[in-house]
Amino acid sequence: MNDAIYWSASAQARALRSRELSSREMVDACLARIEVVNPAINAVVQLVAGRAQAEADELDSMAAKGHFRGPLHGVPVTLKDSLDTAGIVSTGGTLGRRDFVPQQDAPVVARLRAAGAVLLGKTNTPELTLSGETNNLIYGRTNNPYDLGCSPGGSSGGSAAIIACGGSALELGSDTGGSIREPAHLCGITGIKPTSGRTPRSGHIVPYGGVMDGLTQIGPMARYVEDLMLALPLICGPDGRDPAVVPVPMGDPAAIDLSDIRLAWYADNDIVTPDVAIRRTVTETARALRGEVKLLDQRLLPGMRELVKLTTELREAANAGVILRLLKRYGTTQPGPDLDGYLNEKSLAASDCVDPALLEAVDEARSRALAFFADYDAILCPPAHALARPHGASKQDSFDDWSYMTVHNLLGWPGVSVRAGSSEDGLPVGVQIVTAPWREDIALALAQRIETMMGGYQRPPI
Repeated sequence: MNDAIYWSASAQARALRSRELSSREMVDACLARIEVVNPAINAVVQLVAGRAQAEADELDSMAAKGHFRGPLHGVPVTLKDSLDTAGIVSTGGTLGRRDFVPQQDAPVVARLRAAGAVLLGKTNTPELTLSGETNNLIYGRTNNPYDLGCSPGGSSGGSAAIIACGGSALELGSDTGGSIREPAHLCGITGIKPTSGRTPRSGHIVPYGGVMDGLTQIGPMARYVEDLMLALPLICGPDGRDPAVVPVPMGDPAAIDLSDIRLAWYADNDIVTPDVAIRRTVTETARALRGEVKLLDQRLLPGMRELVKLTTELREAANAGVILRLLKRYGTTQPGPDLDGYLNEKSLAASDCVDPALLEAVDEARSRALAFFADYDAILCPPAHALARPHGASKQDSFDDWSYMTVHNLLGWPGVSVRAGSSEDGLPVGVQIVTAPWREDIALALAQRIETMMGGYQRPPI
């Protein structure tokens, strides 16, 4: 059972369906692991052990009769605290929701549970999910399991940390500017930001709507790419609430022939030079893919500097206004210090002054960027500019430092982060695969091949 907590969610599901394991055994094993590691990493901030055990017993009784709720029948999961969970305190890291207990699950949560997942509890997030440091005034900070003195990133830092430690096999994170992909990279797991419009944001602390509507997406995080393939189709599609979600069918990654894939790659976007270990890992991954794909060109996405500039301008013009409205909505009168960078004098002065010309320029840039996929099917690039760093280091970052991720939020393109190496001192190093809108099947197929060739997930020392 000690090894089973490190299996993929898919492998756990198969063992549960064959009754090699019981859901109660898996739930108890994960709860025991959380008890061991959580005092050090502070990733799980709400635990519903009794409820999870009761659900597991019920699912085991169903399995004994040959009945299964869905493909995740009996698999223990945790969920980012930015998502509403019925009957469980859901704070989004902001003081105004310290005691908020939703009456219903967010649609993506309900879909995961309808597939048979057993919810163990909630994981830590920065306030309103808007920081690269997973820290807030309610629960404090989360530590990276590969180096407790370092940050797991943000905003899905609690999610990534507990998955890496074997306390949960699967999570749902959210990504507005890299919040799934950066923590996955820093904690040595995998995660996907889907295409804008793929998954509903209803019941999320940063809801749908507004000038930044297309930036935020909900996506799965796991130790293994096969679990992204399993979970993503379960949470997709319209929910009758989020007006931006469309019913585009998911392609099957297993149907992708990598020998037909035209791949562009770069290790440096000429804006911010990544850590040497990241550049080395991207380059080594590109070399490993030579002969696996049809075409492999070292080429930067055209117009990268303009895309980064537009992303910065949009965020600077809209962030403060969005944040102030969210704080008012949730009754928070004392925001945490990690929001200070968004609520400075310059940002407040520009608040809600989004020039229509800027929105037009964004749409024009997005249109021009799509032309890239006339010649290529995917892009291999860094998932971030840095490895895991000491707590607080990200406070010095500019929007440029997040450019390896944020441009793809602006464009609405899907991106997968997957571990492909280690630094000299043992920190995880990921790479990112980006594809055209709605082509998560290509991104996942490439990510799984990279995982196989480059080693993928490795257990942390904790």
